[in-house]
Amino acid sequence: MKRLAFSQLAIGVAIAAGASLAIAQPQFQSASPTAGGTTSQQANQTADKTMYQAVDYVNKNKPGPQVIVIPGEIKSSNATFLQKFTANNIADFGELELSNANFKVLERSNLGPVLREFEIAYNLGDPQAARKYLGMGKMKTTKYVVKFDILKTEQVASATQSFDGGTLGQMAGLLGAFSGSRGGAMAGAVGGTAVGSVHSGEATSVWVIGMRYKIINAETTEQLAQGYTEEKMEVGATSSGALGMNQGQKGGAGLDTMVQRLVQKSVWEIDSKYK
Repeated sequence: MKRLAFSQLAIGVAIAAGASLAIAQPQFQSASPTAGGTTSQQANQTADKTMYQAVDYVNKNKPGPQVIVIPGEIKSSNATFLQKFTANNIADFGELELSNANFKVLERSNLGPVLREFEIAYNLGDPQAARKYLGMGKMKTTKYVVKFDILKTEQVASATQSFDGGTLGQMAGLLGAFSGSRGGAMAGAVGGTAVGSVHSGEATSVWVIGMRYKIINAETTEQLAQGYTEEKMEVGATSSGALGMNQGQKGGAGLDTMVQRLVQKSVWEIDSKYK
């Protein structure tokens, strides 16, 4: 009986372990030849800081009303931003985060041309036509229409600093040459070469990106609320070297990460105030 009980316990433990393995997220290894090396560790430490971080929304346990996210406006004239982003990209982030905050989100892809007609009517300032479209099909029970606009993307500051040992190396060589001895001249030449090979540099640029959100009453098409938030995006690079050995690092949060963080801050406020 004891052996049977022990066997049953062992089987139970094995099943539990297997179940935990089955539901665990898949893990993938890097195929890079530098994986695990110094440069890999440095690059991954920087990359880890830009990974997606879920927000613990204050009222996420409270079901929110049905909402539709429509593409907002991008009022920035920054060419890099305009090449990388469209209003639809930002609306996709909005749908994701509002869903995470427990709002019932009607995805744009499931609404067909009706949503597009609503957008046109709303943007043309025709509330009657806009209301007509919101009364159709799945859109009937919508309470809020939400949009996220990019109002600012500008580089506000930059700074650089560097050190080049070339001048000091030349001075060391000259001092050795004027020492009056062959040994001093040779030492000066070697020291000059060593000092002259030393170099280091650092550069940082800071951008400010600003986002506005608007909440529109789906029944009346009147604006109920709006808010604005900004985030700094810092990008930097360092380099250094001596005696033929060089190293460098560059990194920082990208535009994708910054836009998603702005959406998260906006949704946090919507969840806190307007659920």
